[in-house]
Amino acid sequence: MNPLEQKIIERIEKQGPIIFETFMEMALYEPGLGYYASERTEIGKAGDFYTSPHLHPAFGAMIGRQIEEMWKVMKKPSEFSVVEIGAGAGYMCKDILDYLGKRSFSPLAYIIVETNPFMKHKQERLLEGISDKVKWVSSLKDVGTIKGSIVSNELLDAFPVHIIEMEDELREIYVAVDHKTLIEIKKDLSTDAIADYLKEFSIELTEGYRTEINLRIRDWLNSVDNILSEGFILTIDYGYPAWDYYSDYRDRGTLLSYYRHQVVEDPYQNIGEQDITTHVNFSSVKRWGETLGLKTIGFCQQGAFLIALGIDEIMKELYENSPDYLFEVARIKRLILPGTMGETHKVIVQYKGKGYLELRGFSIKNQVDKL
Repeated sequence: MNPLEQKIIERIEKQGPIIFETFMEMALYEPGLGYYASERTEIGKAGDFYTSPHLHPAFGAMIGRQIEEMWKVMKKPSEFSVVEIGAGAGYMCKDILDYLGKRSFSPLAYIIVETNPFMKHKQERLLEGISDKVKWVSSLKDVGTIKGSIVSNELLDAFPVHIIEMEDELREIYVAVDHKTLIEIKKDLSTDAIADYLKEFSIELTEGYRTEINLRIRDWLNSVDNILSEGFILTIDYGYPAWDYYSDYRDRGTLLSYYRHQVVEDPYQNIGEQDITTHVNFSSVKRWGETLGLKTIGFCQQGAFLIALGIDEIMKELYENSPDYLFEVARIKRLILPGTMGETHKVIVQYKGKGYLELRGFSIKNQVDKL
């Protein structure tokens, strides 16, 4: 039994069963012990999973190209800043700034919001040559107010979620202890917000249906809205519209864990040492954003987004005369093709400001109407 598992068990023994959302928060974010809050956190080959920036620098370059266009359609404001929330190892930041460094546009500030001090040190090492262009803060509240673009990649999927299951009535999953072992029990809903969520997205669950409810996305959108005076929110993650997420055939939900690049279905193993994740209900991102006045500009698969932005142009520019050209092209296929991150990952962009702006990233496919 590791220290985090022991801490969770002791809390339950003292205070009683906890909702799964609380367990997931401790497993991922307990200071110094949680998966995303300890010095052991690794992403990439040495860790438990890859993200798109690990696959090829062209990914960050494309995000940089989209950010540059955002600046242009906003009439090139001099105070345009970029905020990246949860920058992982720092690869996307590096690739964005490397790309923009060759362009006519340079953001006033590039701010990384990073809660894990150990991960911040890793980012600082990677970005050593351009660290003068980057500012780190530990909370969105420390950003102040900005005009520009707020970017995240695989952030929302790591928000703690409620787990519910339909029996004769709707029940919520709690985590209890039996002989020093974590077990699940079912109890009444911990908050009326769960029932409100089901009603809002017209979700009807059949007997035995088990799924997740991510209420933290609403809080996150509120926090982001508070710091953005004008500009864009660019969110990349894996997920579905509500009608697909809560379809009949997805009756066991989407919650999974990742440990050393292997899928683990039991979240109560390797506590603090494995990632726990769920897919994103992009309909909630759109609808809750709209209640704040955020306009959804576009939504599509990552592959369509990158192709529309001209990832082929970047590849030719960087590697056309290189003997490694075919090798590099093979690497980016995992970013754009069906059956890869190009299909599983989606891009949604929201805008705060006057008018309705169109972006190149959605010029091939825009599926906002599917949300």
